[in-house]
Amino acid sequence: VLRRWPHSYGDFFSDTEAFLMKNAKVKRCLQASQMDENLLLEDCNPESDFQNWSWQGDFLMNDGTQSCLSVMVADRVQTSHCGSMGNTRWDCSNFLLSPLGSSQGYLVANRKGVTLDNVRGPKAQWHDVADRSVCEEKAEEARYFLAGLNSTQMYDHTEVNTALALGIDQEELEELLWFFRTEDASAWNYSILALSFVAMILGLLLLAINIVRNRKRKIHMYREMVQTAQQAELQAKQALMYSPGELRKQEPILQDQRSGGVMIQWKDGTITSLYTGSTEDAI
Repeated sequence: VLRRWPHSYGDFFSDTEAFLMKNAKVKRCLQASQMDENLLLEDCNPESDFQNWSWQGDFLMNDGTQSCLSVMVADRVQTSHCGSMGNTRWDCSNFLLSPLGSSQGYLVANRKGVTLDNVRGPKAQWHDVADRSVCEEKAEEARYFLAGLNSTQMYDHTEVNTALALGIDQEELEELLWFFRTEDASAWNYSILALSFVAMILGLLLLAINIVRNRKRKIHMYREMVQTAQQAELQAKQALMYSPGELRKQEPILQDQRSGGVMIQWKDGTITSLYTGSTEDAI
């Protein structure tokens, strides 16, 4: 029996999806008693309202009795009015059912019926007729609930209060609505695209500036090296040149060398031409 999403919040509780709770070990389905609050394990019958259960937030409601699966005392599991005293809310941990906020164990099947135990085997596994875990049914129900809120766009506080009976407070409901919002994200996407383009242009500009600065720095270093080499070469040439005083002493000697042709420097330091006299006599 499948009941899909309601058209309004008022019909929510009667239009949620119903399913059987079949135990993986005993191969029988959980059934609410018509006479009292006890639970039975009977052969599966999808036509029986007393074997059909549905998630109402954290509550597991029976279609036949309109009461919820609960733990009233110790490990005794039964049905009672939803939200009554005791533990009427259920949580899924590793696809196993356990009372919400309690460490009493998991819902398991035994010869007497159902109870709570720390067993994690097939006794603690409950599936529908399609062999899906009832925890998957809970997750799917939550998706339908959020989809309905987004599609109807109803945010009136009187209607939201109806959802509080599902085990979701107003603050958590607003967070879920924000997380699963379905508004058009085109503006956001275009903004991110524009920012990415600007960041790329800025990166290319910085790269070009860095390349130009590196090139200028290399040219400046090359010029300094050339200038240093030229200065060193000039200093080397200056070290080999004669001083001005020595140049003046050498000037007469060079003149005498040019006039006589062969010059002789004696031990006393005088310089004479070898053939000066002979040349003059010849003239």
